[in-house]
Amino acid sequence: MLPGKLDLDLYRGDDARFYFRVWLNSARTQPADLSEATAKSEIRDKVGATGTLIGAFTCTIEAPNIVNLTMTAAESTVLPGKGVWDLQLTYENGNVRTLLYGAVKVMNGVTDAALPEAP
Repeated sequence: MLPGKLDLDLYRGDDARFYFRVWLNSARTQPADLSEATAKSEIRDKVGATGTLIGAFTCTIEAPNIVNLTMTAAESTVLPGKGVWDLQLTYENGNVRTLLYGAVKVMNGVTDAALPEAP
């Protein structure tokens, strides 16, 4: 199964929080069991092996089927203006499943003029 596409808009210097519920069926009546999974989500400057890591979300799993992604205000401050991201689950048996992918756009802040602008 192909991952879903979700573009993210982040605001430089703000905390970012996302949560995703993972289901086994399209009717969303059967929650996926994520008790044996770990989640990882990175932001890179471009897709593929030559993409440079430019940021990462802290990922936690909340039983039974929620994946939480967080990024602190300090972490979002150093992100460039654009990139790409994905969210992967790795299960204890070694299986890997990418749930989501997309573009990342980072807007410059207004209120705190001390924040650097995107390159």
